Amino acid sequence: MDDISDNKPLTDAERIDRLRLIRSDNVGPRTFRSLLAHFGSARSALARLPELARRGGASRPIRLCGEEDARAELAASRKLGIQLLAPEEAGYPPRLATLDDAPPLLGVRGALDTLMRPMIAIVGSRNASGAGLKFASQLAHELGEAGFVIISGLARGIDQSAHRASVASGTVAVLAGGHDRIYPAEHADLLAQIIDSSGAAISEMPLGHEPRARDFPRRNRLISGTALGVVVVEAAQRSGSLITARMAAEQGREVFAVPGSPLDPRAAGTNDLIKQGATLVTEAADVINAVAPILERPVMLKLGEDDGEELDGDPQTNDRAVITGLLGPSPVSIDDLIRMSGASPTVVRTVLLELELAGKLERHGGGLVSLL
Repeated sequence: MDDISDNKPLTDAERIDRLRLIRSDNVGPRTFRSLLAHFGSARSALARLPELARRGGASRPIRLCGEEDARAELAASRKLGIQLLAPEEAGYPPRLATLDDAPPLLGVRGALDTLMRPMIAIVGSRNASGAGLKFASQLAHELGEAGFVIISGLARGIDQSAHRASVASGTVAVLAGGHDRIYPAEHADLLAQIIDSSGAAISEMPLGHEPRARDFPRRNRLISGTALGVVVVEAAQRSGSLITARMAAEQGREVFAVPGSPLDPRAAGTNDLIKQGATLVTEAADVINAVAPILERPVMLKLGEDDGEELDGDPQTNDRAVITGLLGPSPVSIDDLIRMSGASPTVVRTVLLELELAGKLERHGGGLVSLL
């Protein structure tokens, strides 16, 4: 494993190449990480994308992000005070950098030193009760006084209350859209206040990207992944806040829940989290005591699961057919594919990469994949 603080900044040429790679068709964070590990550089990976997509059965040539487009995005971002940071660079949230699906380039606006401090996420219902709003505000304020940065999603309700209570001590807003597409629009003033008060905003989306429904779970993984733990204040069943809590558990983060009345539907989700083993929270000390042992351990940037593993030059037709035949709409683990196919891990990962670049494969958390 590498200590994140030991790495050097990217050159502008490397940043442009990485931006081109992540903005090309069918390249997500996990695919980006695998390609970079296999080929050694974004430029080398870009040169191989068309061949890999063709071998995966792409119906048309893969669209590669052009150098002019990447340069334009980088220039426009800098004009707005946004830095596009790689996981190994200072200012990139250390805990987020350890995830397998960490954004290859994170758009950061505001105080970089705030992003290097320990964070606690506070999330909850948009349609929050008065008691929920008051508790979120009190908790955020007390955690801020204890030295923690509060991170949340800039949404209405609990998110907004947590941000406002921690502006003075430091808070981070995670955006579902581009930095110039604030949602909800009425929170643009709140975001400006956050940034002006030594807080920050982060997004993995390009400028101009309007947030869609599917972008919010992607945003939620950044909220939980950046934090030591996630506190859910109020959440109905099947709410976005419960998705954030589930992602936090998958990422190895602490999950906290504030109990509520069994008669209030807004507390149904949080009460269930407590039944499932989440730490019950009634005061800031509950959170502080739980994360204290974690703070004593250094944050390390670990190697990806594919690092150091070579791609197969061109898997045999029979191997490709067997592996593809084992895939379907239900997610299956890569380890199971290796075992059931009888192919080597290198061959299986190569075929999956080809299918993904051809737009035929979806990756899920926990090493699961499925056909689109």
